[in-house]
Amino acid sequence: MYAIFRAAGKQFRAEKGMTLELPLMDVEPGSTLTFDEVLLASDGTTITAGAPLVKGAKVTAEVVGLAKGPKLYIFKFKRRKNYRRKTGHRQKYTAVRITDVKVG
Repeated sequence: MYAIFRAAGKQFRAEKGMTLELPLMDVEPGSTLTFDEVLLASDGTTITAGAPLVKGAKVTAEVVGLAKGPKLYIFKFKRRKNYRRKTGHRQKYTAVRITDVKVG
């Protein structure tokens, strides 16, 4: 059983027990989130596609905490001009564990 849902402008595939990294949200660890924008749902035998959403389907998740992505280095360089700039970036995510997938 799985579902494809939309959260923060992106689409994610969810199965029960799976841990996902969603874009950073202002939520407390341990709280429960419900995603109602389910685009596609499957119960193992049939697949239900929404137009644009599947009615009655929802994904419930528990917030695990904050996660960070890998460090990315940005290096700017212009030859023969003595111009070098090195910066880094580390994207922050909200880690959630899928507790229930309701097909509807």
